[in-house]
Amino acid sequence: MRRLVKVYDTTLRDGTQGEGVSFSMEDKVRLTSRLDAIGFHYIEGGWPGSNPKDLRFFRRMQDVTLKHAKLAAFSMTRRAGGATESDPNMRALVEAGAPVATIVGKSWDFHVTHALETTLPENVEMIRDSIAWLRPRMDEVIFDAEHFFDGFRANRDYALQTLKAAEAAGAHWLVLCDTNGGTLPQALVEILREVKTHIRTPFGIHVHNDAECAVANTLAAVLEGAGQVQGTINGYGERCGNANLVSVIPSLMLKLGVDCIPEPGLRELRDFSRFTSELANRKPWAAQPYVGDSAFAHKGGMHVSAVAKHPETYEHVDPEAVGNHRRVLVSELSGKSNILFKAREFGIDLDHETPDSRKILERLKALEDQGFQFEGAEASFELLMERALGRYTPFFELEAYRVIVEEQSASGEPVAEATVRVRVKGMLEHTAAAGNGPVNALDHALRKALEEFYPSLKQMRLLDYKVRILDESKGTAAKTRVLITSGDGEETWGTVGVADNIIEASWQALVDSIEYKLRRDR
Repeated sequence: MRRLVKVYDTTLRDGTQGEGVSFSMEDKVRLTSRLDAIGFHYIEGGWPGSNPKDLRFFRRMQDVTLKHAKLAAFSMTRRAGGATESDPNMRALVEAGAPVATIVGKSWDFHVTHALETTLPENVEMIRDSIAWLRPRMDEVIFDAEHFFDGFRANRDYALQTLKAAEAAGAHWLVLCDTNGGTLPQALVEILREVKTHIRTPFGIHVHNDAECAVANTLAAVLEGAGQVQGTINGYGERCGNANLVSVIPSLMLKLGVDCIPEPGLRELRDFSRFTSELANRKPWAAQPYVGDSAFAHKGGMHVSAVAKHPETYEHVDPEAVGNHRRVLVSELSGKSNILFKAREFGIDLDHETPDSRKILERLKALEDQGFQFEGAEASFELLMERALGRYTPFFELEAYRVIVEEQSASGEPVAEATVRVRVKGMLEHTAAAGNGPVNALDHALRKALEEFYPSLKQMRLLDYKVRILDESKGTAAKTRVLITSGDGEETWGTVGVADNIIEASWQALVDSIEYKLRRDR
């Protein structure tokens, strides 16, 4: 039987301490539902005694039934010199209605004397009293030994004393925390091996990423017997973040042969990672291991040739196991294998040695030499192939466009106006439109000319617009690359344009975006 390690998610509390990360109460409810559906064991909802939003969340969750996960409420130990039964944090924990309480206590003598400003014996009593009081009132009590690894290095006996106090009071789990995130795997393993000789209670691991070792430390702790791993989705958290559960979970299941969540949940990881990014209003990390867009992206021609024959030559796991997919990029590094792979992806039948494949490759390299880049503009690359093969039939033809930007007063915003003349299905359309900038005005004018003929364009939206200066030394005369991301609710696609004139580069990318949409609809 495979070993089971329980996963404890603290995105809703520790994750929100990351710079720029914030969730509304409804966001937290949605995230909790997804975490539960994927199969997480514990979901830390927040600190009910610290802020009204977390308190409202726990009250709301009393009406929500979780199928798999246990909801945990977080708090610190009772205050120094106070009584546990009258401590507001202890009362808030019980009133929150969560079945699990997670109590954080100091295990580093330096923090006890300098941050809490109390005595070492009093801190031990705070840990013991808090857990003993909560034990009969909660289904489960977890002790988070804060700064444990730093504390162990500074005062081994005292750090162990805090664990033994929590154990004697009846804690169900002792979770060892690398709160400052500076412990390296070898040191962590050495400490864990000694700790195991002093405790009987199951232990877990909670590490931060300040030395870029959070995932490695978490996996090392599991190999040393940790039965619970704590972390956050996408590694969100204070300073450099927490252990990234999106990396920890597949590493446990696919590399170490350890069970933690149901296998269907593993295949949900990419979608859930991006869902969490959306709610946090953070751009997904393209190079994120396992689930990022670049995780299984191949660019070098030799790599693509090998992957087409045997994917394991350059892929450490099957991308579909974590809900991801293989991507082949096209660039000046591309060989024929890249072109053939992308052609198959777009439904274009090419043979390895045909003049057509050589023609596309030559055209690609010539354009990239001019500054075009197709890695984020696959729609433009598909159109490039069609044009190179002589299969491209434009949906409209440009006769002329003009853009005027006028500032009407010193205090007012500039006004942009675009005029477009295009021939559509043999008819000349001459339209004008205003916008909040020259590209926006061009977009409006072109749509105005085309939507009567192609109504599906009404569903298309420009989602992102990026400008890159290619030769900065030329200043305002520099060549410009424009990358546009568009979508219609069903698919998103990227297009690219390059020119000395930023408006012309934008026009190229804009036209490709519309042409791709119309071609796909057809």
